[in-house]
Amino acid sequence: MTPKYLTPEQDYLIRRWERWNRNYFIVAFVALVILLVFSSQLGLSSGDSWGPLGVLIALIITPIIILQLRLACPACGQKIGWQAKLMAPDQCKSCGTFLHSR
Repeated sequence: MTPKYLTPEQDYLIRRWERWNRNYFIVAFVALVILLVFSSQLGLSSGDSWGPLGVLIALIITPIIILQLRLACPACGQKIGWQAKLMAPDQCKSCGTFLHSR
């Protein structure tokens, strides 16, 4: 069986997803740190209630979940989902196409 690799267009789609995912993760991480450090000074949380802070944290984390679930193998269209962390996996489990060239 010959190994399958992505076309340049398919490779571009994977790299674009990885860029978006990495950049959003950095922005979300910084936002979460700032939000958690300064939440009491901003009036978002108190010892009794985390209501507004919880909503903001959910709004920051939701796009991360959406980005993960949108990733699909460009070769076969199979959703990769949680196999990917910040980067796409090396190979699609469904069709065996290499998503990262060595």
